[in-house]
Amino acid sequence: MQFLVLSLLLQASSLPQEPSPPIAADLVLTGGRVVAVDDFGTVSEAVAIQGDRILKLGTTEEIAGFVTDETRVIELEGRLAIPGFIEGHAHFFGVGDSAMQLDLRQASSWSQIVDQVAAAAKELPKGSLIRGRGWHQEKWTSVPRGGVDGLPHHRTLSAISPDHPVILTHASGHATFANAAAMELSGITASTENPEGGEILHDESGAPTGALRETASGLLSPAYMKARRPDPRRQARLAVGECLRKGVTSFQDLGGSFEQVEVLRGMADDGSLDVRIWMALREPVTDLKSQLPKTKLKGYGNHHLTVGGIKRSIDGALGSHGAWLLEPYTDLSTSAGLNTATIEDVVACAEVALEHELQLCVHAIGDRANREVLNIYERTFGDRGDRKGLRWRIEHAQHLHPDDVARFAKLGVIAAMQGIHCTSDAPWVYRRLGEDRAASGAYLWRSLLDAGAIVTNGTDAPVEDLNPIASYYATVTRKLPDGSAFFPEQKMTRMEALRSYTLSNAYAAFEEDLKGSLEAGKLADIVVLSKDILECPEDEILDATVAVTIVGGEVLYERR
Repeated sequence: MQFLVLSLLLQASSLPQEPSPPIAADLVLTGGRVVAVDDFGTVSEAVAIQGDRILKLGTTEEIAGFVTDETRVIELEGRLAIPGFIEGHAHFFGVGDSAMQLDLRQASSWSQIVDQVAAAAKELPKGSLIRGRGWHQEKWTSVPRGGVDGLPHHRTLSAISPDHPVILTHASGHATFANAAAMELSGITASTENPEGGEILHDESGAPTGALRETASGLLSPAYMKARRPDPRRQARLAVGECLRKGVTSFQDLGGSFEQVEVLRGMADDGSLDVRIWMALREPVTDLKSQLPKTKLKGYGNHHLTVGGIKRSIDGALGSHGAWLLEPYTDLSTSAGLNTATIEDVVACAEVALEHELQLCVHAIGDRANREVLNIYERTFGDRGDRKGLRWRIEHAQHLHPDDVARFAKLGVIAAMQGIHCTSDAPWVYRRLGEDRAASGAYLWRSLLDAGAIVTNGTDAPVEDLNPIASYYATVTRKLPDGSAFFPEQKMTRMEALRSYTLSNAYAAFEEDLKGSLEAGKLADIVVLSKDILECPEDEILDATVAVTIVGGEVLYERR
């Protein structure tokens, strides 16, 4: 009997077998240079995608085996395909909101800004709030007359907009300028006291000039509240479109609110959130304690929304003299900057972050601010064996004392930096810090990397344009418009810079197993560029454009 069964099995095994059906890819990119940004330096010719995941990388011939009649094939024609850019620090709703207000980034004088406001005032009904963003006094060709600390007086602005409240935000987001109508609506007078961590500038007579630094900008809230508030869902839709055009497939939003989480949750539910958002909340400690249990999200909507951090700002920006320094400013000897969040508040946030297993992300630009945050982190971590596993972050980390560089690696603190800030700020860094401090502490990417720290990249949009190519170029060249280079010994290699914009940013959000490199099983978030930014001549990097943006295996943008 056993012999009969064995004979039948042998006969069955000798019969012709039906071939296994080929594994079909839904999308194939082929005939180009596919750079995986993995730990092995993998470079391929093609990539196959099934559903929202990467199926395989390989040669053109190997990947051709996954193509069926149902497969969409994109011919790369030699172009570069890389992991989708991950914006490492920006403000998602701010990107959308910036498209709904005056763009002041290109203004080279205060008079040009006044003209922009005057044109808007002619078009809008009386009483309408006029908003603008992007002005920077260091970009102006002349200092406005009658101002204070190089900032203008509101007289000229108020004269052309007496019936419209006007609020204009500094490019850094750390200062605001208001006209008389906006200050009147907000109750700001000569007797209004400076809030903690902020400053109202006054003229010789004691009257407010209209310029407000750091937390003082919050005094304008009544003017905002009395005007029609922007639609947050429209802001988000505009931001999604901007991301896809710029090749940004994931976005780390530093400073969101509970209200914004709910807007994004609704978009994830209805399928309109076409980019992946990781958010750090900027809310009061008491609210964090009460609402985090229902707000903390991880991979919601098929990995489109995660609430993974808490945000605080311990100082301001260098351009507005708000960065908190160990020594006074070279060009403003009466000030060493502003401490905008108390040490006690940051410590309380650290306790909440530990309790809820969230990352703490603290904005620190000046060397004093960075040292204070590192001290807080070190005290909080104590003797924890997993201190590096917490992956807490310092946002910007722009100006460091050399003694603090090695502490980033020792504590496992991520330096969440923005390449484009270096070249944007360089013209006035010397004036603010002086030659010695600029040389020893400004944008120390190479020093941090060599010390073993993780350095990430981004744009801080809408402070800067949401353009990874421009920030990548700044990171690998540190070149200024005049052709000079700002301490080029601190630049990154091209592959280091690409990694800082992809896999390192994924690591900074505990998402490196899902994204940041092109590997089988990971999310199929891919960008195709018109030029190979890893190999082309340096001066051609800025000519590169986004040709295709793919999120989760879906082609969501194609340049026509």
